[in-house]
Amino acid sequence: MAKPTVKAVLLSPQRDVGAKPLLVVGPSLGTSTVLWSETAALLGDDYDVIGWDLPGHGISPTATEGFDIAELADAVVGLVDSVSPGARFHYAGVSMGGATGLQLGIKHGDRLLSLSVQCSGAKLGTPEGWLERADTVRKLGTPVMIQGSAERWFAPGFMDRQPEISSRLLHSLRDADRFGYSFCCEALAAFDVREQLGSITVPTLAIAGSEDTVAPPSFAEAVAAGITAGGGTAEAVTLDGVGHLAPAEAPAAVADLMRTFIKENER
Repeated sequence: MAKPTVKAVLLSPQRDVGAKPLLVVGPSLGTSTVLWSETAALLGDDYDVIGWDLPGHGISPTATEGFDIAELADAVVGLVDSVSPGARFHYAGVSMGGATGLQLGIKHGDRLLSLSVQCSGAKLGTPEGWLERADTVRKLGTPVMIQGSAERWFAPGFMDRQPEISSRLLHSLRDADRFGYSFCCEALAAFDVREQLGSITVPTLAIAGSEDTVAPPSFAEAVAAGITAGGGTAEAVTLDGVGHLAPAEAPAAVADLMRTFIKENER
């Protein structure tokens, strides 16, 4: 295994990075920085918002060998250092991006100002399920996942209400590299930090969607409980009528929650 390479996209207005507090946002499996475009637009006047893409997704090159979520967290820190060496930053991530956030909190807590874990958990799915999906996509490509992902990602009726953003996200999945996607599945198969949550000391906000079948509200509650049991500060919030991609489905609600939470933890 080796640290993968991830690339960044500036999602806030063009200006010298460092003029505003730094907020780094991470994607879910199969998406890209498109996931954060609307929420970032609402936060971009107050924060330098940088999104990153998973290996083989968006603008990030595909991986040539396997990696784990801890190595993905290392890659995010390396990305920040390439933009603003040694900077402390706020972090928010969805699903796999949220799992990466938990690993940042465990391994690189000294670099974080705050952590927002969205539609995610300390363990996602089963190893068997992830390995089966990795094998399927490696053989057949990412388009085979489109129908199932559309059902898992969005709350009922969202695709009809917001066809443009849902289409852009599904196109991100279609365009993702099959090998990069498969390596991500294998990383998720091995991911389980339930016993390490108590080591997270950075203030944490766990956001869930009431309609999320992948990472239901109980996952966010378990993350918050695990962190607080270790003496950390964490809270869980559930958004009504939201599925698995909260920043795309409810950008105003997510931006408001994040803005309030970040302001409480700026130091």
